Amino acid sequence: MHAHNHPNKKKIINRMSRAIGHAEAVKRMLAEGKDCSEVLIQIAAVKSAFNNIGKLVLKDHIKHCIVEAVENNDQEVLDKLDEAIEKYIK
Repeated sequence: MHAHNHPNKKKIINRMSRAIGHAEAVKRMLAEGKDCSEVLIQIAAVKSAFNNIGKLVLKDHIKHCIVEAVENNDQEVLDKLDEAIEKYIK
């Protein structure tokens, strides 16, 4: 397997750091006994953040790895994408 060096790598890592920070905030809110409605709103924000990160990773993958796989007739990469999408959408 080759290294994946995508143009949005820095953006993805920054978004992950923010999403992890928000997840930690949810944990603190629960520990502090915050209102359930507030906690649910924060959880929704964390889910949305991770979904957006997933979309960005998928776009990078399609624009780089999949284009390269098609050019090289690499069916294995396409099969792995299919498997990853199945797991991601579950």
